[in-house]
Amino acid sequence: MERSRELLRRHQEHPIRAPHTFTALGTEWDVHPGVFSPEFTPVTAMFTTWLPYPPGGSFLEVGSGTGVTAVWAALHGCRSVVALDINPAAVENTRANAHRHGVSDRLTVLHSDLFTALPPDAAFDVVFWNSNYVEPPADYPLDTMLHHAFFDPGYAAHERFLAEAPARLTPGGRLLLGFSDVGNQERLRRLCDTYGLGLSTLRSEVRELHMTVEFQLLELTPARRRP
Repeated sequence: MERSRELLRRHQEHPIRAPHTFTALGTEWDVHPGVFSPEFTPVTAMFTTWLPYPPGGSFLEVGSGTGVTAVWAALHGCRSVVALDINPAAVENTRANAHRHGVSDRLTVLHSDLFTALPPDAAFDVVFWNSNYVEPPADYPLDTMLHHAFFDPGYAAHERFLAEAPARLTPGGRLLLGFSDVGNQERLRRLCDTYGLGLSTLRSEVRELHMTVEFQLLELTPARRRP
């Protein structure tokens, strides 16, 4: 909680009052007011470079923020990318970066609370969420859209994701979650058991960011696909 409160404070103490550019992954991106900024943490760039993008396939990002990961997927072999975000400002930010990098023709951005804006039959080769893995009490107030980027009271959003995401996979599709040891790993494992999902770590890395944090790219495997 303290690490996430600190990141939230950094956003609040250095508010973005107008769109500006920042550099990540060796290129420039726009960030808009009210959107979680990758300038303050390495996690977006880390997960973006770790992800296994399906060549010629389809990719869905839940919680796109500035759109770095979704745009990167479109630039690195995905024929079709969909980006979702609950924050209207993030939706426009992702569209701006899709335009900046010339991938608007193959990147669709939707305002959505998890999967609600998707057609019922929409399925993807890879589904990814860099989740708001800090778990405050269930009654913790999410006063701003930025709070949604950090906190998941009672892990309600995680439970919905685990319950609904498997239906969004193509045959052989992969379900990936950006997480860290700051999150409630035991709660996540219990929820995976409840919804019949295997849990494995594809990659992890420890960083010193005022405190030691291990970032983890996790794969969730539906029971029907496990040996």
